[in-house]
Amino acid sequence: MNSSTVTLCAEPSLVAPRNPSRRIRLGTVDIGDGAPISIQSMTTTKTEDVPATLIQAHALATQGADIVRVAVPHEADARALPAIVAQAGVPVVADVHFSYRLALLALEAGVAGLRLNPGNIRDAAQIRTVVREAAARGVPIRVGANAGSLDRGVVARHGGATPEALVESALAEVAILEDEGFSDIKISVKHQNVAQMIAAYRLLAAACSYPLHLGVTEAGPPPTGLVKSAVGIGTLLAEGIGDTIRVSLTADPVEEVAAAKAILQSLGIRRSTFDLSPAPPAAGPSSTSSPSPPRCSPASRPSPSPRCRSP
Repeated sequence: MNSSTVTLCAEPSLVAPRNPSRRIRLGTVDIGDGAPISIQSMTTTKTEDVPATLIQAHALATQGADIVRVAVPHEADARALPAIVAQAGVPVVADVHFSYRLALLALEAGVAGLRLNPGNIRDAAQIRTVVREAAARGVPIRVGANAGSLDRGVVARHGGATPEALVESALAEVAILEDEGFSDIKISVKHQNVAQMIAAYRLLAAACSYPLHLGVTEAGPPPTGLVKSAVGIGTLLAEGIGDTIRVSLTADPVEEVAAAKAILQSLGIRRSTFDLSPAPPAAGPSSTSSPSPPRCSPASRPSPSPRCRSP
């Protein structure tokens, strides 16, 4: 045999390194900056029904949800939050639409996080009031843009609920939060069309370094909703994009958590107790390590800056 040394190339990682991102803390859960990808779900009960909501929150946590979101459309729902937060046993996020006063009540109730939709709370002064209260309490905010509720002006400017429209809507609200000196932010840009959703998150990942919440909105019932979510969320995770996920199904929300775990397990990001096959190379740093540097390739994204850039 030739005495010259033969160098064999190592098998390339099947999952890209995680995108560098800021770290925020939602209750007891770290999100971003290499923290384990967390699983979220949402209760389907009327939040004002405390016993029913707690039963479902406990079921989700038992199944493996790290974070549980509850809808707060009415004042009665906000008034129920203190009891839910105290007994849920998992960080609770209040999903607030239209009324900034409900967001203030949710913060007063002790929620671990807020989700605000830039498409339906549009008064900048009201948003600033909520941001200041969230900052005082150390509560992070998700700016959750949704293709079905974008500002009409943004939609008209882009000729539809395009990926660019979603990202513009989200970043416009993020700019208000940043102007208040607030940086405990995570962002989502959800679309019911999987290809559009993937494109929107790619644009967003290139524009800023905030942690990203992945999901396909209005995915529908199983099996269609499962397939759409697996393709959309799985594609982005494989590219190193995403820090927390929710599979949205028209079904018992416990099925959402099971599906989310299966997506993470299929990529080797989370191991199943019953999965005896070798895990593929790690998807990124552990929760105790520094975030991976940007990829060095012709297709690499620029290093993210603390503040977002327009796409």
